Amino acid sequence: MATKIKEAKRITFAWQGKDKSGNKSKGKIDAESIAAAKTLLRKQGINPSRVAKDRGGLFSGGRNKPIKPLDIAFFTRQMATMMKAGVPLIQGLDIVGNGAEKVKLKDLIGKIRSDVSGGTDFSTALSKHPEYFDDLFCSLVGAGEASGQLETMLDRVATYKEKIESLKAKIKKALTYPTAVIIVAIVVTAILLVKVVPVFDDVFSSFGAELPAFTLWVIGLSEIAQKYWFFVMLGLITAIVAFVQARKKSERFSDFVDRTMLKIPIIGPIIKEAIIARFARTLATTFAAGVPLVQALDSTAGAAGNVVYRNATLQIRNGVSTGQSLTNAISMTGVFPVMVVQMVSIGEEAGSLDMMLDKVASFYEEAVDNAVDNLSSLLEPMIMAILGVLVGGLVIAMYLPIFQLGNVV
Repeated sequence: MATKIKEAKRITFAWQGKDKSGNKSKGKIDAESIAAAKTLLRKQGINPSRVAKDRGGLFSGGRNKPIKPLDIAFFTRQMATMMKAGVPLIQGLDIVGNGAEKVKLKDLIGKIRSDVSGGTDFSTALSKHPEYFDDLFCSLVGAGEASGQLETMLDRVATYKEKIESLKAKIKKALTYPTAVIIVAIVVTAILLVKVVPVFDDVFSSFGAELPAFTLWVIGLSEIAQKYWFFVMLGLITAIVAFVQARKKSERFSDFVDRTMLKIPIIGPIIKEAIIARFARTLATTFAAGVPLVQALDSTAGAAGNVVYRNATLQIRNGVSTGQSLTNAISMTGVFPVMVVQMVSIGEEAGSLDMMLDKVASFYEEAVDNAVDNLSSLLEPMIMAILGVLVGGLVIAMYLPIFQLGNVV
């Protein structure tokens, strides 16, 4: 009599550990046991330090968060690790999919796995999801499949994605600190105007003396804020929404914002260096993958992220396609530093263009990193001045009449 084998029940485990680079990471994985979960994690290049049954809780809803570019970079790195370890593509997708913390990411990997198991090329399966895998990503993976070096190309794409996301994170860090301080200052000022100043106004009304002009101005501002705070808030929200929508739908407005961002003091140079690093990194990655230079420049233009450098890259492509050297084409744009032109020239003469572009990318990535680290000290005087004017000015205006209280008595 045949015995029916009962399928092992898969359990969700929460884990903490480090990846191959030594970076701390954490997430959730489905497996039959803790030992099986640790085995799956090691196959993904993770050295687990703690694995325990997931208890859900307050943050369990995070599993339904949307897929971010950093998730795609991590997925690519995991797949590169799987392929280098000799794990077949479909089995690798199974392992990475089972270890995905986010439900949406797990579903995405499941769809890709179904397409690949049905006979579709990996690059074609990825191209069905353009919101996560752009043309550059798919073309590089396709080149790896065609040359029989998919694991090498996945490793190169993973490195590229990690570098680009690291650059984005640095730019966000540069913009977040001053923005957060200014927002806090505005919120505190609004609270003082709506809640605190009216209390002082009631006290001042019993003084029987003429108030200083500055205090009267602040009280008048407070009365306006009390009456029209709702309309001010509505106007701010409307302005923000209108800005975001105009940036998405109006190419002319988006180009204007791109050009303006490059001219902002302190922040502008950091953005320029980040764009140049992205340009060099993208061109180095595509050229090293065997993509023809004109096509590589097309992909680089699409990944520029700024209209000034996108147009410059397209100008370079047109120059190269008509027989110009890459060095001359870059110098003709007038937007790239002399060092970039010289490094490209050396790379062309030595036949090591991808290596030189990689060095340019590393140089500017390090420059961005240093600039962001020094940003707080550069912006601190300006931020202190803003705080002093907004908050300190209100405090002074409220205490000026108190200093005159002795004259009234």
